[in-house]
Amino acid sequence: MMSLPLWEFAIDDHELYIVEVDGVLTKPKAVNVVRMAPAQRVSVLVRAKNTVAKNYQYHITVLDEYVPPIPGVYPAQFDGAVVYHPDAPVDIVQSIPSERFDELSIETLEYEPVLVADQSMFLNLTYGFTEEEIPFETINLIAYQDSLVPSLFSALTTGERAINPITYGPQTNTRVLKYNEVVEMLFWSPTELPHPMHLHGHVFQIIERGLVNDTTGASRQRVPDTGFSPLQRDTVHVTQGEYVIARFRANNPGVWNLHCHFSWHIGLGFNMLMVVGPRELQRTMRLPPAVIEQCRIQGIATHGNAAGHNSFNYMGAPDLPFLEAALPEAAAKLAAAGGSI
Repeated sequence: MMSLPLWEFAIDDHELYIVEVDGVLTKPKAVNVVRMAPAQRVSVLVRAKNTVAKNYQYHITVLDEYVPPIPGVYPAQFDGAVVYHPDAPVDIVQSIPSERFDELSIETLEYEPVLVADQSMFLNLTYGFTEEEIPFETINLIAYQDSLVPSLFSALTTGERAINPITYGPQTNTRVLKYNEVVEMLFWSPTELPHPMHLHGHVFQIIERGLVNDTTGASRQRVPDTGFSPLQRDTVHVTQGEYVIARFRANNPGVWNLHCHFSWHIGLGFNMLMVVGPRELQRTMRLPPAVIEQCRIQGIATHGNAAGHNSFNYMGAPDLPFLEAALPEAAAKLAAAGGSI
């Protein structure tokens, strides 16, 4: 549940049997090491040895794919003891395993075949710059900003206008989804930064991944179309220069965030909203009076569109910053010199 690096966990001379990922039970899968990005969770079972002749070590390694190694500092390693007998020697290994988490080979325990998409979203995970060379983290060059009215309140109080994405303000980058439709998300990461993409309220199937600059298909990895139950999770780590295809069924009415789980990325606007089944939401949800009272005390409006109006009037809603995809001159010079943004 961290906000920057990757973590790996391994126990010397012990296999780890993956049985759950991000809250979804899986068919057991034996691995030597488990790697997790921010917001990801994995449960494993470990079969103990049938002898107490040796003790072992477990290892937690903190690493990242874009931070250069610093000898003695990074990657950082933390070791602990797995004790079978206090007088037994410790079995010291020569190397600690390290590898990517192979999501495409893991199946859910409860069989659900590959979903067939009703619609597809192209989500460009990139940064943009204002004319003043201020950077923003964006999805499709839109940097998220809160509306004057919390978007859940807008979905509940605007009637039929709740099915119109503009109700929530263009700066929220909202997509309105029909209840129970299957949505395909194509995460596209063309920059030098990775992004652990986290969806609230749902889990998605991991269908395919590869490199964005691959024109031959050599890097393309995909789950079988039949006879396979793809892994479902709520966070996928999209590494730099990579794309990932994920699909989910929009069966949980609500207003849900989709964001990068690096804390400073979401602070710079790396977020968007999925409004799922607003009609169903209005029929089934009522906000507790205590929540409305808390907003009243803080001066937060609790009804209307992004600007707090019960009409098509959006005067006073937050404005989008105008962003350019190209590197500004100063940043381009820094990148050309081997620096990073």
